[in-house]
This record gives sequence, structure tokens and C-alpha cells, in this order.
Amino acid sequence: MKIILLLTAAAALASAQNLAIHGELVYTMAGAPLKDGVVLIRDGKIERVGPASQVKPPAGYQVLQAKVVTPGLIDAHATLGLSGALNQPQDQDQVEKSAPMQPELRAIDAFDPQERLIEWVRSFGVTTIHTGHGQGILISGQTMIIKTNARTADDAIVPVAMIAATLGNDARADAGKSPGTRAKMIAMLRAELIKAQEATKKTDKKDTARDLRAEAFQKLVKGELPLLVTVHKANDILTAIRLGQEFGLKIVLDGVSEAPEVIPQIKASGYPVILHPTMQRSYGDTQNLSMETASKLSAAGIPFALQSGFEDYVPKTRVVLWEAGIAAANGLGAEKALASITIDAAKLLGIANRAGSLEPGKDGDIALYDGDPLEYTTHCTGVVVGGVAVQATAR
Repeated sequence: MKIILLLTAAAALASAQNLAIHGELVYTMAGAPLKDGVVLIRDGKIERVGPASQVKPPAGYQVLQAKVVTPGLIDAHATLGLSGALNQPQDQDQVEKSAPMQPELRAIDAFDPQERLIEWVRSFGVTTIHTGHGQGILISGQTMIIKTNARTADDAIVPVAMIAATLGNDARADAGKSPGTRAKMIAMLRAELIKAQEATKKTDKKDTARDLRAEAFQKLVKGELPLLVTVHKANDILTAIRLGQEFGLKIVLDGVSEAPEVIPQIKASGYPVILHPTMQRSYGDTQNLSMETASKLSAAGIPFALQSGFEDYVPKTRVVLWEAGIAAANGLGAEKALASITIDAAKLLGIANRAGSLEPGKDGDIALYDGDPLEYTTHCTGVVVGGVAVQATAR
């Protein structure tokens, strides 16, 4: 089988290619792994997947080869594109601290697709990111879902995905300002949600003045958008669940360092979890985090995905591939760890019709490796996003 080298990123952005990707082991995440498998991509979409004995590359298809092939990886929660590599004011747009609640802020208005950290994580096989405003105030803004080869923010596959909130010490305002305590945080949120509920019941629509903040809260109480709640301590997790149930909100629990202490309550709530990075530093609200939490969530049957999260020091991001490797080594196991950054992440984010597994009709997002992708010594030898080969250099 002839091997064609991957194109450079600049050349690859021109148009989707017809590709045949041959792997000694292919993780489709839609069934058992295929030994000696082939994935055909036509016009940016997966055309066919199967054993090499049954799936032959048609004439004119470029052929790529790898030891291991997986779906493109999905980072379930990041601030990439808003937080930049330099860690200087001009490339840090993930939190606006002028007010404690700003649900009207849109990630799409701040996202920089040329931020080099996006290329960095893509070089390890990450093809989709759920990114946007991060922790640091009570409600920081809206998130978005976008591919890592996007040329502009308008290429987002989900322009508004969730509204991001934080409970706990990270949401405390400066001395003398609100919110200064946990009770104040919930009181402020409850007041806005009650107003939103009342506004949705009004039949008199004479007042046509737009209020972006009010509209955002109304989308929460209508169930049109989930509230992504970054929360770590057990008592704060229970508070988030209580608030969600009081107002019938769609909640996605984020971080949850002390989740093992309240597994039954999380399970009963039905809320999914985007778990803290396995290697996040443990201090303050995260002092009781554990590398074994992913395995405990899995054992309890709680839907979850892994993330890179927000990092407050250079280089400003983690890589979910490495996080999955640590989770695999701490009780989760390799296939479940891979699922947490592919199909399980896609299901949680509501994009499983497009990403997360290698199945006909889905986007041609694929990562190629020279060994077990969860082993630290393995290199990502190629990345395909939307049927476009965007990387040739091994990382």
C-alpha cells in the first residue's frame, strides 16, 4: 500500500481530500477495535470503515498509515482561544471581572483561531474543543464548540453551547464586593433565575427593548442552554444540584474534585460530569481531588468526560490525551479512558452525530499514532480534521 505524507497545515486548509487511513489497530469507538482496519473519507465525511480485507482504497485516494488510529480527540472543557500562550493581558480574555454575573458575554466574540495553543493541542490529536469563558466569577459567559482547524470563529459547529458559572472560592469577589460568601452566590443566582421565570410567563410583550443578560437567564430556565457549573467541594456540588432541581435547569457539573463523597447524589440527579484534569494541582477547593475519580464515576454509571480545564500558568493548557492516560493508569482502563475523550465527550456535548467515533456519515476527524496513544512515549504522527490532513510532524 502506497504511503502519502500528510500535507502541511497551510496547504491542507484549502479543501477536503479523499483519504484512506490504514491502521494496524483502529479504535472506532462504535464497537470492538479493528485489527488491520481502513477508514475511507470522502468530501470531509467518513464514507466507510472496516477490515483492510474488505475495504479497499478507491483509485485516487491518498493513503495514510499508522500503528494506531482513533477518532479525533475531544476536549470537553477548555479556555483555548480565549486564554493564550503568552500569559499576558493582551491574550487573556477568558474572564471579565468588572461584574460578578455576565451571561451575555459570548466566547465567539473573543475566540482567536490563530492562537498557537490550539495548534499545540491539535498536534496531539485533539480535533474538537468545547471552549469559552472560564472560572473566576459567578457567571463568566457563554461557551462554544469548534474544530481545531477553524479559520475564523464563525466556523464554530455550536456557536453557543453552555453558560459557564462557578461556585466556591473561585467565585468570591474582592473584599467589600458581592458575592463574598457562598450563600450570597446562590442568592444572587436565585434572584436572576426567578426574574427569568417570571419573564417567560408574561403574555404582554409590549416592551420590546432588548436585554441580553435577561435573555441569557431565560434560556437557562427554558432549558434551551445548560448551565456549566464549575464546582469542587462536596457541599457546593450538592448546592449546585439543589439549585438545578429547584429551577428545572439543565446542569453540567464541572470539576467536582470531591465527587467521590457525593456519588449517590450525583447519580440520582442525572447530571453529567466534566471531570477536572487528572493532574490538576490540589489546593484550596481542589485539595481533595484524586486521580481515581474517573474510575469511580465510571463504576457508578455517571456519564462523564475529561477536559484540559483552565490553567493559570504558562503554557496555559493541558492536553486531554495525557489526562486520559493518567486516568487509565488509575483504575479507569484504556478503552474507557479513550472513550472519555472521544465518544463519551461527544455525547455529553451533544455532538455525537458528528464526532467522537469512526462511523459512516460523521466528520472525517482522525488521529494517527505510532503506538498506544495513552503511552507517554507514543507520538501523534498525523491529524485529519474534516477530511483535511493538517499535520505531518510527529509529537
